[in-house]
Amino acid sequence: MTGRAWQHFDFVLFGATVILIAFGVALIYSATLASAPSEQALWDTFLGRQIIYALVGIGLMLLVSFTDYSIFANVNHVIYVLTILSLILVYLVGKISFGAQRWIDLGIFPLQPSELAKVLLIIVLAKFLADRREDLKRLPYFLLSMASMGIPMVFIYLQPDLGTAIVLAVSWFVMVLMAGARLRHVALVGLMGIVASPIIWLSLHGYMRERIFVFFDPQRDPLGVGYNINQARIAVGSGGFLGQGFAQGTQSQLHFLRVRHTDYIFSVLGEELGFVGVVLLLLLFLVVIWRILRVAEMARDTFGQLIAYGIATVIAFQVIANVGMNVGLLPSSGVPLPFVSYGGSALIALLIGEGVVQNIIIRHKRLEFQ
Repeated sequence: MTGRAWQHFDFVLFGATVILIAFGVALIYSATLASAPSEQALWDTFLGRQIIYALVGIGLMLLVSFTDYSIFANVNHVIYVLTILSLILVYLVGKISFGAQRWIDLGIFPLQPSELAKVLLIIVLAKFLADRREDLKRLPYFLLSMASMGIPMVFIYLQPDLGTAIVLAVSWFVMVLMAGARLRHVALVGLMGIVASPIIWLSLHGYMRERIFVFFDPQRDPLGVGYNINQARIAVGSGGFLGQGFAQGTQSQLHFLRVRHTDYIFSVLGEELGFVGVVLLLLLFLVVIWRILRVAEMARDTFGQLIAYGIATVIAFQVIANVGMNVGLLPSSGVPLPFVSYGGSALIALLIGEGVVQNIIIRHKRLEFQ
Protein backbone atom coordinates (compact mmCIF):
# COMPACT_ATOMS: atom_id res chain seq x y z
CA MET A 1 0.00 0.00 0.00
CA THR A 2 1.39 3.42 -0.85
CA GLY A 3 1.47 6.46 1.38
CA ARG A 4 -1.10 8.06 -0.91
CA ALA A 5 -3.78 5.88 0.67
CA TRP A 6 -3.18 7.50 4.06
CA GLN A 7 -3.60 10.91 2.47
CA HIS A 8 -7.27 10.12 1.87
CA PHE A 9 -7.89 8.41 5.22
CA ASP A 10 -10.45 10.52 7.08
CA PHE A 11 -8.67 11.35 10.33
CA VAL A 12 -11.47 13.72 11.35
CA LEU A 13 -14.00 10.87 11.21
CA PHE A 14 -11.59 8.54 13.00
CA GLY A 15 -10.77 11.10 15.68
CA ALA A 16 -14.41 11.95 16.41
CA THR A 17 -15.21 8.23 16.67
CA VAL A 18 -12.34 7.57 19.08
CA ILE A 19 -13.46 10.47 21.28
CA LEU A 20 -17.01 9.06 21.33
CA ILE A 21 -15.62 5.67 22.37
CA ALA A 22 -13.59 7.40 25.10
CA PHE A 23 -16.79 9.12 26.26
CA GLY A 24 -18.43 5.71 26.47
CA VAL A 25 -15.56 4.13 28.39
CA ALA A 26 -15.56 6.99 30.92
CA LEU A 27 -19.34 6.84 31.38
CA ILE A 28 -19.30 3.05 31.73
CA TYR A 29 -16.69 3.47 34.47
CA SER A 30 -18.86 6.04 36.20
CA ALA A 31 -22.01 3.95 35.83
CA THR A 32 -20.57 0.63 36.98
CA LEU A 33 -17.30 0.99 38.91
CA ALA A 34 -17.08 4.46 40.46
CA SER A 35 -19.21 3.46 43.47
CA ALA A 36 -18.59 -0.31 43.36
CA PRO A 37 -16.11 -2.52 45.24
CA SER A 38 -12.77 -2.91 43.42
CA GLU A 39 -12.05 -6.60 44.06
CA GLN A 40 -12.91 -7.64 40.48
CA ALA A 41 -10.19 -7.94 37.89
CA LEU A 42 -10.46 -5.15 35.32
CA TRP A 43 -10.95 -7.53 32.37
CA ASP A 44 -13.89 -9.11 34.18
CA THR A 45 -15.82 -5.83 34.44
CA PHE A 46 -18.03 -3.96 31.97
CA LEU A 47 -15.29 -1.32 31.72
CA GLY A 48 -12.51 -3.80 30.98
CA ARG A 49 -14.55 -5.69 28.42
CA GLN A 50 -15.59 -2.47 26.66
CA ILE A 51 -11.94 -1.42 26.38
CA ILE A 52 -11.10 -4.79 24.83
CA TYR A 53 -14.07 -4.53 22.45
CA ALA A 54 -12.94 -1.05 21.44
CA LEU A 55 -9.37 -2.14 20.73
CA VAL A 56 -10.54 -5.15 18.71
CA GLY A 57 -13.07 -2.99 16.84
CA ILE A 58 -10.52 -0.29 16.00
CA GLY A 59 -8.10 -2.97 14.80
CA LEU A 60 -10.76 -4.48 12.54
CA MET A 61 -11.75 -1.01 11.33
CA LEU A 62 -8.18 -0.27 10.24
CA LEU A 63 -7.92 -3.68 8.57
CA VAL A 64 -11.16 -3.15 6.64
CA SER A 65 -10.13 0.43 5.81
CA PHE A 66 -7.37 -0.92 3.60
CA THR A 67 -9.31 -3.84 2.13
CA ASP A 68 -10.90 -3.06 -1.24
CA TYR A 69 -14.62 -2.74 -0.52
CA SER A 70 -15.45 -4.19 -3.96
CA ILE A 71 -14.61 -7.56 -2.40
CA PHE A 72 -17.85 -7.31 -0.43
CA ALA A 73 -19.77 -6.75 -3.66
CA ASN A 74 -18.33 -9.95 -5.10
CA VAL A 75 -19.46 -12.05 -2.12
CA ASN A 76 -22.69 -10.24 -1.27
CA HIS A 77 -24.80 -13.40 -1.71
CA VAL A 78 -22.53 -15.27 0.70
CA ILE A 79 -22.80 -12.41 3.21
CA TYR A 80 -26.59 -12.49 2.97
CA VAL A 81 -26.86 -16.25 3.46
CA LEU A 82 -24.45 -16.24 6.40
CA THR A 83 -26.37 -13.37 8.00
CA ILE A 84 -29.66 -15.28 7.72
CA LEU A 85 -28.04 -18.47 9.05
CA SER A 86 -26.58 -16.60 12.04
CA LEU A 87 -30.04 -15.23 12.87
CA ILE A 88 -31.53 -18.73 12.62
CA LEU A 89 -28.70 -20.10 14.78
CA VAL A 90 -29.80 -17.76 17.57
CA TYR A 91 -33.03 -19.75 17.89
CA LEU A 92 -31.11 -23.02 18.14
CA VAL A 93 -28.28 -22.21 20.54
CA GLY A 94 -28.95 -18.61 21.53
CA LYS A 95 -28.63 -17.40 25.10
CA ILE A 96 -31.78 -15.98 26.70
CA SER A 97 -31.29 -12.79 28.70
CA PHE A 98 -33.95 -10.37 29.96
CA GLY A 99 -36.59 -12.40 28.15
CA ALA A 100 -34.93 -12.10 24.73
CA GLN A 101 -32.94 -14.67 22.77
CA ARG A 102 -30.41 -12.57 20.86
CA TRP A 103 -26.94 -13.76 21.81
CA ILE A 104 -24.72 -16.69 20.86
CA ASP A 105 -22.23 -17.52 23.60
CA LEU A 106 -18.82 -17.97 21.99
CA GLY A 107 -17.11 -18.45 25.33
CA ILE A 108 -14.89 -15.39 25.28
CA PHE A 109 -17.43 -13.20 23.54
CA PRO A 110 -21.26 -13.10 23.48
CA LEU A 111 -22.08 -12.49 19.80
CA GLN A 112 -25.28 -10.66 18.90
CA PRO A 113 -25.88 -11.42 15.19
CA SER A 114 -28.58 -8.76 14.85
CA GLU A 115 -25.98 -6.04 15.51
CA LEU A 116 -23.67 -7.37 12.81
CA ALA A 117 -26.71 -7.67 10.52
CA LYS A 118 -27.16 -3.88 10.60
CA VAL A 119 -23.88 -3.43 8.74
CA LEU A 120 -23.84 -6.61 6.65
CA LEU A 121 -27.37 -6.09 5.29
CA ILE A 122 -26.51 -2.53 4.31
CA ILE A 123 -23.67 -3.90 2.17
CA VAL A 124 -25.96 -6.52 0.61
CA LEU A 125 -28.76 -4.03 -0.06
CA ALA A 126 -26.30 -1.48 -1.49
CA LYS A 127 -25.09 -4.06 -4.02
CA PHE A 128 -28.67 -5.03 -4.94
CA LEU A 129 -29.71 -1.41 -5.47
CA ALA A 130 -26.53 -0.38 -7.26
CA ASP A 131 -27.00 -3.16 -9.82
CA ARG A 132 -30.68 -2.32 -10.39
CA ARG A 133 -31.00 1.46 -10.29
CA GLU A 134 -33.20 1.56 -13.38
CA ASP A 135 -35.09 -1.63 -12.51
CA LEU A 136 -35.82 -0.17 -9.07
CA LYS A 137 -38.31 2.20 -10.67
CA ARG A 138 -40.45 -0.85 -11.44
CA LEU A 139 -42.65 -2.08 -8.61
CA PRO A 140 -41.56 -5.78 -8.65
CA TYR A 141 -37.89 -4.88 -8.12
CA PHE A 142 -38.81 -2.29 -5.52
CA LEU A 143 -40.77 -4.94 -3.60
CA LEU A 144 -37.91 -7.40 -4.04
CA SER A 145 -35.56 -4.93 -2.35
CA MET A 146 -38.04 -4.66 0.51
CA ALA A 147 -38.28 -8.44 0.81
CA SER A 148 -34.49 -8.83 0.88
CA MET A 149 -34.39 -6.63 3.99
CA GLY A 150 -37.74 -7.83 5.32
CA ILE A 151 -36.78 -11.50 5.73
CA PRO A 152 -33.95 -10.89 8.22
CA MET A 153 -36.06 -8.18 9.88
CA VAL A 154 -38.70 -10.79 10.71
CA PHE A 155 -36.11 -13.09 12.31
CA ILE A 156 -34.78 -10.17 14.36
CA TYR A 157 -38.26 -9.01 15.38
CA LEU A 158 -39.11 -12.51 16.64
CA GLN A 159 -36.09 -12.64 19.00
CA PRO A 160 -37.73 -10.22 20.07
CA ASP A 161 -35.71 -7.15 19.04
CA LEU A 162 -38.08 -4.49 17.76
CA GLY A 163 -35.50 -1.70 17.99
CA THR A 164 -33.03 -3.33 15.59
CA ALA A 165 -35.84 -4.29 13.21
CA ILE A 166 -36.90 -0.63 13.07
CA VAL A 167 -33.28 0.46 12.45
CA LEU A 168 -33.11 -1.89 9.44
CA ALA A 169 -36.47 -0.64 8.14
CA VAL A 170 -35.33 2.98 8.31
CA SER A 171 -32.04 2.08 6.61
CA TRP A 172 -33.89 0.37 3.76
CA PHE A 173 -36.20 3.39 3.39
CA VAL A 174 -33.33 5.89 3.12
CA MET A 175 -31.25 3.71 0.81
CA VAL A 176 -34.04 3.04 -1.71
CA LEU A 177 -34.78 6.76 -1.81
CA MET A 178 -31.11 7.55 -2.42
CA ALA A 179 -31.04 4.86 -5.12
CA GLY A 180 -33.87 6.57 -7.02
CA ALA A 181 -37.01 4.66 -6.04
CA ARG A 182 -40.29 6.21 -7.14
CA LEU A 183 -42.04 8.17 -4.41
CA ARG A 184 -45.38 6.57 -5.26
CA HIS A 185 -43.90 3.15 -4.52
CA VAL A 186 -42.60 4.40 -1.18
CA ALA A 187 -46.02 5.89 -0.46
CA LEU A 188 -47.59 2.54 -1.32
CA VAL A 189 -45.43 0.81 1.29
CA GLY A 190 -46.45 3.46 3.80
CA LEU A 191 -50.11 2.82 3.01
CA MET A 192 -49.56 -0.93 3.38
CA GLY A 193 -48.03 -0.27 6.79
CA ILE A 194 -51.04 1.79 7.88
CA VAL A 195 -53.48 -0.89 6.72
CA ALA A 196 -51.47 -3.58 8.49
CA SER A 197 -51.01 -1.55 11.69
CA PRO A 198 -53.75 -3.42 13.65
CA ILE A 199 -52.05 -6.73 12.85
CA ILE A 200 -48.64 -5.29 13.77
CA TRP A 201 -50.06 -3.97 17.05
CA LEU A 202 -51.52 -7.36 17.96
CA SER A 203 -48.23 -9.08 17.13
CA LEU A 204 -46.30 -6.93 19.61
CA HIS A 205 -45.32 -8.53 22.87
CA GLY A 206 -47.19 -7.26 25.90
CA TYR A 207 -44.21 -5.34 27.27
CA MET A 208 -43.76 -3.61 23.89
CA ARG A 209 -47.35 -2.36 23.92
CA GLU A 210 -46.94 -1.33 27.56
CA ARG A 211 -43.88 0.77 26.66
CA ILE A 212 -46.00 2.70 24.18
CA PHE A 213 -48.78 3.19 26.73
CA VAL A 214 -46.25 4.42 29.29
CA PHE A 215 -44.75 6.81 26.74
CA PHE A 216 -48.08 8.61 26.54
CA ASP A 217 -48.70 8.25 30.29
CA PRO A 218 -45.40 7.99 32.25
CA GLN A 219 -47.29 7.58 35.53
CA ARG A 220 -49.21 4.57 34.27
CA ASP A 221 -46.70 2.12 35.79
CA PRO A 222 -44.15 4.23 37.73
CA LEU A 223 -42.53 1.27 39.51
CA GLY A 224 -42.57 -1.09 36.51
CA VAL A 225 -42.25 -0.30 32.82
CA GLY A 226 -42.30 3.45 33.49
CA TYR A 227 -39.58 3.35 36.15
CA ASN A 228 -36.52 3.76 33.93
CA ILE A 229 -38.22 6.39 31.79
CA ASN A 230 -39.04 8.53 34.82
CA GLN A 231 -35.62 8.06 36.43
CA ALA A 232 -33.88 8.91 33.15
CA ARG A 233 -35.79 12.17 32.85
CA ILE A 234 -34.97 13.02 36.46
CA ALA A 235 -31.29 12.29 35.82
CA VAL A 236 -31.07 14.42 32.68
CA GLY A 237 -33.08 17.25 34.23
CA SER A 238 -30.96 17.33 37.39
CA GLY A 239 -27.74 17.82 35.41
CA GLY A 240 -28.33 21.50 34.75
CA PHE A 241 -25.78 23.42 32.73
CA LEU A 242 -22.50 21.90 33.98
CA GLY A 243 -23.77 18.70 35.60
CA GLN A 244 -23.24 17.29 39.09
CA GLY A 245 -19.69 16.24 38.29
CA PHE A 246 -18.11 13.11 36.82
CA ALA A 247 -19.04 10.03 38.87
CA GLN A 248 -21.10 12.26 41.18
CA GLY A 249 -24.60 11.77 39.75
CA THR A 250 -27.10 10.69 42.39
CA GLN A 251 -29.38 8.72 40.05
CA SER A 252 -26.50 6.68 38.63
CA GLN A 253 -24.22 6.38 41.66
CA LEU A 254 -27.05 5.41 44.00
CA HIS A 255 -28.36 2.96 41.37
CA PHE A 256 -31.79 4.53 41.00
CA LEU A 257 -31.18 4.42 37.25
CA ARG A 258 -31.13 0.85 35.94
CA VAL A 259 -29.30 -0.45 32.82
CA ARG A 260 -27.39 2.81 33.05
CA HIS A 261 -24.35 1.46 31.16
CA THR A 262 -26.39 0.43 28.10
CA ASP A 263 -29.75 1.92 27.08
CA TYR A 264 -29.65 4.81 29.56
CA ILE A 265 -26.02 5.84 29.41
CA PHE A 266 -27.08 9.18 27.90
CA SER A 267 -28.88 9.94 31.17
CA VAL A 268 -25.64 9.35 33.09
CA LEU A 269 -23.97 11.85 30.77
CA GLY A 270 -26.74 14.42 31.18
CA GLU A 271 -26.73 14.13 34.97
CA GLU A 272 -22.97 14.23 35.48
CA LEU A 273 -21.76 16.50 32.66
CA GLY A 274 -24.90 18.55 32.13
CA PHE A 275 -25.94 20.56 29.10
CA VAL A 276 -22.30 21.21 28.13
CA GLY A 277 -21.51 17.49 28.03
CA VAL A 278 -24.67 16.71 26.06
CA VAL A 279 -23.89 19.39 23.46
CA LEU A 280 -20.32 18.16 23.08
CA LEU A 281 -21.49 14.58 22.60
CA LEU A 282 -24.11 15.56 20.01
CA LEU A 283 -21.57 17.71 18.15
CA LEU A 284 -19.26 14.70 17.92
CA PHE A 285 -22.10 12.64 16.45
CA LEU A 286 -22.82 15.42 13.96
CA VAL A 287 -19.16 15.38 12.89
CA VAL A 288 -19.24 11.60 12.39
CA ILE A 289 -22.48 11.71 10.38
CA TRP A 290 -21.29 14.71 8.33
CA ARG A 291 -18.01 13.03 7.42
CA ILE A 292 -19.78 9.81 6.39
CA LEU A 293 -22.24 11.77 4.24
CA ARG A 294 -19.22 13.53 2.72
CA VAL A 295 -17.86 10.10 1.80
CA ALA A 296 -21.21 9.27 0.16
CA GLU A 297 -20.93 12.37 -2.01
CA MET A 298 -17.34 11.60 -2.99
CA ALA A 299 -17.73 7.84 -3.61
CA ARG A 300 -16.62 6.75 -7.05
CA ASP A 301 -19.52 4.32 -7.53
CA THR A 302 -23.14 3.83 -6.50
CA PHE A 303 -22.29 0.80 -4.38
CA GLY A 304 -19.95 2.79 -2.15
CA GLN A 305 -22.31 5.76 -2.07
CA LEU A 306 -25.23 3.66 -0.84
CA ILE A 307 -23.11 1.91 1.81
CA ALA A 308 -22.11 5.30 3.22
CA TYR A 309 -25.72 6.51 3.22
CA GLY A 310 -26.77 3.32 5.01
CA ILE A 311 -24.10 3.55 7.72
CA ALA A 312 -24.88 7.23 8.29
CA THR A 313 -28.57 6.36 8.62
CA VAL A 314 -27.93 3.65 11.21
CA ILE A 315 -25.84 5.98 13.36
CA ALA A 316 -28.17 8.97 13.02
CA PHE A 317 -31.34 6.99 13.71
CA GLN A 318 -29.85 5.22 16.74
CA VAL A 319 -28.74 8.56 18.21
CA ILE A 320 -32.23 10.02 17.71
CA ALA A 321 -33.95 6.91 19.12
CA ASN A 322 -31.68 6.60 22.15
CA VAL A 323 -31.57 10.28 23.08
CA GLY A 324 -35.31 10.62 22.46
CA MET A 325 -35.95 7.65 24.76
CA ASN A 326 -33.74 9.10 27.51
CA VAL A 327 -35.45 12.50 27.53
CA GLY A 328 -38.98 11.11 27.15
CA LEU A 329 -39.61 12.27 23.59
CA LEU A 330 -39.77 8.74 22.13
CA PRO A 331 -40.91 5.37 23.47
CA SER A 332 -38.34 3.02 25.00
CA SER A 333 -36.94 0.85 22.20
CA GLY A 334 -33.74 -0.70 23.55
CA VAL A 335 -31.64 0.96 20.84
CA PRO A 336 -28.07 1.61 22.12
CA LEU A 337 -26.21 4.88 21.77
CA PRO A 338 -23.63 4.29 18.99
CA PHE A 339 -20.00 3.94 20.14
CA VAL A 340 -20.99 4.94 23.70
CA SER A 341 -23.33 2.30 25.16
CA TYR A 342 -21.76 -0.88 26.52
CA GLY A 343 -21.86 -3.80 24.08
CA GLY A 344 -19.23 -5.62 22.09
CA SER A 345 -21.24 -6.69 19.05
CA ALA A 346 -22.74 -3.22 18.55
CA LEU A 347 -19.41 -1.42 18.91
CA ILE A 348 -17.41 -3.80 16.74
CA ALA A 349 -20.09 -3.90 14.03
CA LEU A 350 -20.22 -0.11 13.75
CA LEU A 351 -16.43 0.14 13.66
CA ILE A 352 -16.32 -2.43 10.85
CA GLY A 353 -18.95 -0.38 9.02
CA GLU A 354 -16.85 2.72 9.51
CA GLY A 355 -13.86 0.82 8.15
CA VAL A 356 -15.80 0.16 4.94
CA VAL A 357 -16.63 3.87 4.77
CA GLN A 358 -12.94 4.73 5.21
CA ASN A 359 -12.04 2.42 2.34
CA ILE A 360 -14.63 4.10 0.14
CA ILE A 361 -13.01 7.51 0.68
CA ILE A 362 -9.50 6.06 0.31
CA ARG A 363 -10.52 4.62 -3.06
CA HIS A 364 -12.67 7.49 -4.28
CA LYS A 365 -9.89 8.03 -6.76
CA ARG A 366 -8.21 5.13 -8.52
CA LEU A 367 -5.04 4.91 -6.48
CA GLU A 368 -2.07 2.70 -7.13
CA PHE A 369 -1.78 0.05 -4.40
CA GLN A 370 1.39 -1.95 -4.02
